[in-house]
Formats: sequence, C-alpha cells, structure tokens
Amino acid sequence: MAVEILQKPRGFCDIYEKKPGLDKVSTHYCPGCGHGNLHKLIAEALADMGITERTILISPVGCSVFAYYYFDVGNIQAAHGRAPAVATGVKRARPDSIVITYQGDGDLAAIGWNNVFQAANRGEHFTVFFVNNAIYGMTGSQMAPTTLIGQKTMTTPRGRNARNEGFPIKVCEVLSVLDAPAYIERVSLSDTKSINQTRRAVRKAIQCQVEGKGFALVEVLSPCPTGWRMEPIEAKKWVGEVMTKSFPPGVFKDVCSERESYFFHDPGTGPALNEIKKVLGWEDETRDAALPDVSVSEENKNPHLKIAGFGGQGILVLGLVLAEAGMRQGYNVSWLPSYGPEMRGGTANCHVILSDTKIGAPLVSKPTVLIAQNRPSLERFEPDVTAGGLILYDSSLIDIAPRRDDVRVLPVPAAKLADELGDTRVSNMITLGAFIEYTGLVSKEAVLQALPVALPRKEFVELNNKAVEAGIKHARSREA
Repeated sequence: MAVEILQKPRGFCDIYEKKPGLDKVSTHYCPGCGHGNLHKLIAEALADMGITERTILISPVGCSVFAYYYFDVGNIQAAHGRAPAVATGVKRARPDSIVITYQGDGDLAAIGWNNVFQAANRGEHFTVFFVNNAIYGMTGSQMAPTTLIGQKTMTTPRGRNARNEGFPIKVCEVLSVLDAPAYIERVSLSDTKSINQTRRAVRKAIQCQVEGKGFALVEVLSPCPTGWRMEPIEAKKWVGEVMTKSFPPGVFKDVCSERESYFFHDPGTGPALNEIKKVLGWEDETRDAALPDVSVSEENKNPHLKIAGFGGQGILVLGLVLAEAGMRQGYNVSWLPSYGPEMRGGTANCHVILSDTKIGAPLVSKPTVLIAQNRPSLERFEPDVTAGGLILYDSSLIDIAPRRDDVRVLPVPAAKLADELGDTRVSNMITLGAFIEYTGLVSKEAVLQALPVALPRKEFVELNNKAVEAGIKHARSREA
C-alpha cells in the first residue's frame, strides 16, 4: 500500500548550516531551475540505498558549485572541469566510497571535456550527473558547447551558427562508442513522466557503481528560465519540445547486466610512520624527543577551534604552531587559514582541529573553542560557539566580556603581557601558552618543538618561547 510522505529526502541536511546568510532552509537556485529536481532525486536515491555515509559528491565550478550546502554526504569542490580527475583519485584511494561528480555543460563539455573523456575511456568507477541547459547559466548565459543551432545567447545574439561556432557536442553519443563505460543515458526534466524517467536513471547509474560495474553517466536536459529569459512553465516546455529534438533522450549504452563486477583493492594503511618522518626530515633528535603525556578532561578533548583577530596579530601562526604541536603530541590535526585582503589591519582567522580520530573536513562552523584577539572577532563568532565550549579572549584589547552564560570564559591580557616582554607581536604566543595550560591539550615541550618549524624568522624563536612561558604562568595564577 502506497504511503504519501511530504518531506525532503533524507539525503539532504535538515538545516543548510553551511549556507551563508539567514536563510538556512532554501536553496540558492532560481525559480524553475532543474537543479533542485535533480538534487532531490539524487538525495532520495542515496538515502533509499543506505549509502549516504559512503558517498562523496564532487561539485566543480557552475551553478551547482554550492551543492555541498545541501547534501548530507562527503563533499569535495574541484577546479573548473576537473571533477573527473578528482573523482578518479578519490575512488582509487577510497574504493569503498560512492563517488559522484555533478557537472554542467560548460564545465564538463568545454574546459573539462578531456577529463571526462579520458575517465570514461579508462572506465573509472564513479557516477557522473551531467546537467545540460544549453548555456553557461552562472556567468550570464553565454554560448556553451551544447547550445542549440540558432539559439540566441549573450555571445551569439543572432543565434548559434554551425559555420562559425560549430555544432552542439552530443556527449552521450560520443562517450557511448567507447568500450569502457557501463551505462550512458540521456533524460530530461520537462514534465512528470520525464522526471520519473530521470529518477529511474539516477538510481540505475548509482547502482552501477555500487555493484562495481564501471563508469556511468546520466545527461539531464534541464530548464534554465533565468538564462533563457523565460517563465518556468515555458522553460520546461522548451526542454520537452525543442531540446529533445537536438538531444534525443534514451539509453545509449547499458552493459551492466553482462559485465562482471570489479572493485579496486584498498591501498591499505600507507607507509609506516617512520618512513613518513624520514621523507619529511623528522629524524633529528630534537623532533623525535619523547614528549610528556598529557591528561585532558572530557570537556577539552578533540577541540574544534576558531582563532580570529586582525591581520598582523599572528593569528595564522598561532593556529599553525598549535597544529604542529598537536601533531607532535600524536593527534590528527588540520589547519585551515582565512584572511582578508590586507596583510595588516584586515581580518584574519583560521580553523584548527585536534582529534584522536580521523578528521573528515577542516572547516569549523561550530567551534568548541573560540580564541578572539579583537572585539569584532568576539562579537562575530561568539554566537557560533557550542554550549559548554570555551571562549578565550584578549582582555587588554577587548573592553567587553562574552555575553553568554553557557560557555566557559578565559580572559587573558595577552597584548599587555607581550608589551611587558618588549614586543606586542608575541601576544599570540602568550594566548597559546594560556590555552595549553588551561586545557592540558598539548605539552609545553610540544609547543617549543613546534615554534622553530612554524616561525618564518628563527631569531624570534627565543622571544616566542618566553611568551609561551608567560602565558602558561598567567593561566596558572588564575587557577591558584
């Protein structure tokens, strides 16, 4: 018995937290755009097959570049046209994963044509969803490789002329003559019947990968009302009545049932740790010196830090030293910098993760620790800190205290203490010293080992060592 379910597919995030701005429930696509339909069909299929946790979606440049806002799967962004190359590497390194590239016609059939052609010819084991709306939709409706003969665009105002611009590239027809691909089909999003056909094709292409059959591509003829200067209903009709004449839907190749399954072997755990150290030049006695064990309370374990301040305050260096020290202490670490256009005076922040387990992504959107070196950073990022988290701020530069009462607060007069050492530029290391003393996350020895590696000018190592000690001393005085 059929059951009517009115909800978004479980393959989507409940709330689009990665999407900037206040609207966290709607997509960024234009009304009538086909991307929303195709997104839903893919998300639904992944959830129904129970493979969302294994899936990695790769979205390059195009209208769907922000697809990672919406899908509750692993996501990688790729350079323009290079999604098939990235997918090849991901699938071979993680053969247990389900890898999907989501590409437009300007991306796949123009700058990325050789990438997808060679991947198809090798029979790489990933799935391609190719959205064909016959223009460059994101950049202003210029002619694309799939623009129809006679179709007017910003760069063909009199219509595409075969003698001047050539004929539309028919991707399915070209790739289907190769020996390696397992499944090639073209579908459309023009009416209910065609959407149901697209739903079936989406599931078939993903299942092809699940079963280890090889390369699969589904071309989706999709409306672009904004780019075509049409109303949504008119755009859908144009897909069904005009586009399908130049790009006839159908199955161009399907050898899934007759092809034996093949799965890449897991590359294993990789080289031994001592081999990695040798390659990195970490065999000297200083770097291999035994570090004291650390005891970390449950509330301080596996922190996700956002470190923020002005450019010139050493924000990125603070994060880099902490990540380097954490790596020496035995953690999995990541360091993701972000800074404004000005080297000094602009905004700067970095995301740092120290974890006992593997790190899935370096982005920190909900920090458990905020280190704020100026007031704008405190005001901007305080709301993002998780309940029970820690806010450490420079109380000598910030004249307000955090307003929240559900977080721990550690004020440190870092700039004042640095001035007492004779150089305010080391306030970042005073902050770091206070942080490691308060949390017990890494040892002082690990930080002192990390400093010569992270600092670009070695003559400042000794002064920074003193700053770390001063920060530790200040934190201890607060505990006493």
